[in-house]
This record gives sequence, structure tokens and C-alpha cells, in this order.
Amino acid sequence: MRSKIQITILLALVCCLSTFAQLKNKPQLSEDFMDMGFGIFVHWSVDSQLGSVISHSLVGASDDYVNKYYNELSKTFYPDKFDADEWARLFKISGAEYVVFTAKHHNGFCMWDTKTTSFNSMNTPYRKDIVDQLVKALRKQNLKVGLYFSPEDFSILKKQGNLISRNSKMSQVTENPELLAYDKKQISELIEKFHPDMMFFDSFKHGDLVQFVHDKDPNIFVTRGEIKTPEQSVPDAPMPGPWETCMTMGTQWAYKPTNEKYKSGTEVINKLIEIRAKGGNFLLNIGPKPNGEIPIEQEERLREVALWMYVNDEGVKNVRSLPTIIKDGDMWFTKNKEENTAYVFITGQKDWFKGFRRNFMLKNMKATEKTKVSVLGQSDLEVEYWPENIPETRYIQHEKLLEISVSRAQRLYNDKIWPNAIVVKVTNVEFIKK
Repeated sequence: MRSKIQITILLALVCCLSTFAQLKNKPQLSEDFMDMGFGIFVHWSVDSQLGSVISHSLVGASDDYVNKYYNELSKTFYPDKFDADEWARLFKISGAEYVVFTAKHHNGFCMWDTKTTSFNSMNTPYRKDIVDQLVKALRKQNLKVGLYFSPEDFSILKKQGNLISRNSKMSQVTENPELLAYDKKQISELIEKFHPDMMFFDSFKHGDLVQFVHDKDPNIFVTRGEIKTPEQSVPDAPMPGPWETCMTMGTQWAYKPTNEKYKSGTEVINKLIEIRAKGGNFLLNIGPKPNGEIPIEQEERLREVALWMYVNDEGVKNVRSLPTIIKDGDMWFTKNKEENTAYVFITGQKDWFKGFRRNFMLKNMKATEKTKVSVLGQSDLEVEYWPENIPETRYIQHEKLLEISVSRAQRLYNDKIWPNAIVVKVTNVEFIKK
């Protein structure tokens, strides 16, 4: 009898340990994340003053460079133009649902009031908790809060007398117990003070940090560290479950004052379309200036995205990949996650003047008696200054193709030509598998 009891207890213990070892993002949080579609990434740290790559300039740097970086750089960090509410309003109008902010990058500089190190925003001429301000502003706009955290910390490597590296044994929390304990203290601070909705771990090895987060707060969704997060690239095909592409507007994550080349607003929008058609989320990066302002080039692109999302976000949020096709020529597709409603993103249409009509053929879908077609954002009732033009969206079901006839009726720019994708909504449609 005793042996049976012991075996039962042992099995229960193993089961508990196994459950702890398998802590994962909650399924509902994964679904919620996939619904959001679009987020803003913010790379900002003390070295924005230099216009250099964030943190990485310390790798391979001379002792003189490293000492100046850690002893002098924080003395001139004074982001007096930082307005968290202005940022949050811009992010909100852009159509983003969440924001991921660099609470601590690889350099170890903390953008919050931490008890773990003096290398933080409170020990600068600015003397304010930047994370706290931003979190409060994001909450006001009902934006989800994500915190980027680097487990690799060059300031600890320097303190220990180790080589500043991303590839050395001691740079990883799995090999450096002091670093792991230090990170856990900081993560605990972030969770207890800010209660983030998401966390993004940027390191080659995470040790048990993801499990540590799940254990402290199961309602935090871990992105990098648990789901696939391709960087500066989009996969060739849809991937199962939640995933997220993070990408810069230009060539650099942090502020680059010169020698920068930005994507156009249309390129950014088309990336969002492609990523959503493939079932992923798009985390679009900005790099604020050292004074806290968002560079005008980046604001311009966010506002171009804002106008497009204001018209078309129904096709971006709460959608999934089409089960039969993701792209056909210049057209991309998503579908409502619960209904047989398709969204057709028509890209690559040059000089499509307001009020003129174009026809498109759709494969792999078939109209039903209840099918309706419409263009997102427009009423299909009127073209400004052209009363005899009725811009009704129409369709014809051919034997093997669904033909849609579309008029671009809404005036979004003064020159009456809008360069970005138009989105057609097709309801109660059948998806045909070949």
C-alpha cells in the first residue's frame, strides 16, 4: 500500500513539474494577438544622441569608447521634447493596436526608475521615468503595452570584466548566473510596476525567463522567446499560429540622423498587407530623436498608414489568411476570422483617377445568392463633382472566375489620385479549393 501511495505522489509531482515546464501563452491571448494585426516598435536609448546603431557599437569597441559610453553619455541625455501623450495619439491614429518599447536594450541602460542599477533615465539631466510616462499614455488610448527587454546586458559584462560580446559564453543567461539573477530582478520590477500586456525578449538564449514571466503573470503574452518573430523579412508562406514580422522604416532601428534611406509610405502599407495575408502581425519600428521627438520622415509614413488604415482597417484586424489563396498578381487576400467574408487588397494600380472603373478577376472563390461587394471606406453612391457617375461596386460570377467591377470613388488626396491599395469586401462567398 505504501509503495502505491509513494508512486501516486511521485506521479503527481512529475505531472506538476511537467505542467510548469510547459507553461505557454494562453490560447485566447494568441487569438487576441492574431486579431490585432499591427503594432508599433520603438527603439530608443541613451545612444540615440550619437545616431549610431543601438547598443551594438559597444561590441568590438576600444576601452576608451566603452568608458566614455558608460561614464559620459548619460550626462547629456535630455529628451525635453518627449511627449508620451503625443506619441500615443499618433500610434492610435495610425491604426496600431499595441506598442512595444525598448525598456532595456543590450547596453543595459534602463528607461525606467529601477533599483537594480544607476545606469538609467533617472540619473540623467532628464530625471524622469520614461517607461512610466509612455505606459500611462498608451493606456489612455486603449493601446496594449509591450516591453522589449534584452537578457544580454553589456553593462553587467563590463562590470564582471568579461568581453562585451553577443557570442561569448558569459553573454548568455544560461551560462552567467549573476546575469540571470539580475535580469529576473529587472523583469520583476517591470511586471510589478507596469503590468505589461506583452514582453519581447531579444537574445540568443532566454534560459527560463519566458517561464519566469508566465509564472509571475500568465496574462502576459510573450512574443519573441515563444513565437516566431522574423526580423526585417517576411516568410514566403503563411506560418501556423501567431507570428510577427518586425521591420524598420529605413535601415536602422534607432535614430539615424544622416545617411538614411526610408521606405515609402506605399511600401510600408504593402508590407502590412502582405504580412496580414500570410497570417502574421506587422511590428513597424520607429527611432525617436535624442530630444524625444519622432523624426518627421517617420511621422510622415505613420500618417500615411493612418489614412489608409482609417479607411481599410476592417480588412486588417480580426482577419486570417484565406484558406485557398493569399495572392494573385497584384491582389492579396484576407478573410474575416469567423465569416465567409473576403477582403481583396488591390495593389500596384497606377494613376487610378477618382471616379474611374476597373475590373478584376478572382480565382478560388465563388459568389452565392447572398454575396455583396463593396469598397471599404466609400458609400458607392456618389463621386464628388460627377453626379451622373454611379460608383456602385458590382460583380459577375463566371463559370470559373468571379469578376468584380470597382470604381475608386472616395477623394483622399487633392489631386484625386490615391497611390495606395484599395480594398474590396466580398461577403457570403464560397472558397473553392483546387
